[in-house]
Amino acid sequence: MRQSPRAGREGDVLAVVSQSGPTVSFFDAASDRHIDTIEILTEPHELCFDPTQRLLWCTTTYHSGYYHANSGRRTELTVIDPDTRRIVEVVDLAPEHGPHGLALDTARRRLYVSVEGSADRPGGVVVIDTETRRPLGRIDTDAPGPHWFAIDPAGRTGYATNKEAPFVSVVDLERGTLTAKVEVPGSEGLAVAADGTHAFVASPYGGSFSPTAEERPDAGIRVIDARTASVVDTLPTENVVLPVHLTSTGKLLVGELRMEPDPESRLGRHAPGRLTVFSADTRKQLGEIEVGLCPLTITSSPDGRIAYVACVASSTVNIVDLETLQGLTRLDIAKLGEPGAHGLAYIPRPA
Repeated sequence: MRQSPRAGREGDVLAVVSQSGPTVSFFDAASDRHIDTIEILTEPHELCFDPTQRLLWCTTTYHSGYYHANSGRRTELTVIDPDTRRIVEVVDLAPEHGPHGLALDTARRRLYVSVEGSADRPGGVVVIDTETRRPLGRIDTDAPGPHWFAIDPAGRTGYATNKEAPFVSVVDLERGTLTAKVEVPGSEGLAVAADGTHAFVASPYGGSFSPTAEERPDAGIRVIDARTASVVDTLPTENVVLPVHLTSTGKLLVGELRMEPDPESRLGRHAPGRLTVFSADTRKQLGEIEVGLCPLTITSSPDGRIAYVACVASSTVNIVDLETLQGLTRLDIAKLGEPGAHGLAYIPRPA
């Protein structure tokens, strides 16, 4: 008899950012019961849980608005104790600004944070010591808007996707230098294979959100060979992809943004998004399921059985059984009075 995907999750917690709340809400991972909500600085975006320090990091990116349409960039990271649901510290990265992407190296106790460029410096990645919670330096990416950042399991190579710049920045984390630029037509989310041999990058840039396919390059996941720093394959998708996530079981999860024509808007209007699943090994599509409006962040349970898809326009989180590709439930963050579901983090119970 097949065991329920909920089994053994008692005490585990899912954290969900409300970008416009601005809040982080906590849910019981076994029952989906809302546990608590805390208020934080405006425009929180992404989350990253550090199991070694048992702290939750949250980027606050803009004072209001979003990429390319905001009232100014913020400079802070909020550090949260997920067990007591209290703010531990606010780390100010100024003069760096627009922090967004987060990647954690637990072995070296390093947190990497992508930051946007300014008149006197390109975009880059700030390196933070997770014990002292203080910056150690920065790595330039030679692009104005690095947004997502991911590292290989060995902690030696990092990849920054740059929304409108025509390349992915590859950096040497040990030397702190930019080593390559991989040509792509703009890029969004990304993930790195468990063996570090390939990176999977959503491309092109989804900034126009246009429903007219001929206005943009073919959508899909560009597969980058880490050894040659070049695109060696493309996994086609019907729509532009924003988030990309790789599970512990080797499933590549991508969130497709779907738009439909609207006579009152050049950009169209949101249609239900799509979670599409590929095998990272065979690069074959395994299936798909409809989710909320504008999927923006994806994570999964540590055993790779459950996917969580945050959809910012509907402010919902779809919870999906990845073995059957059936929806388990949907968290309606908007009903909590918290619009703009965005960053996610799965937090296992304390040992």
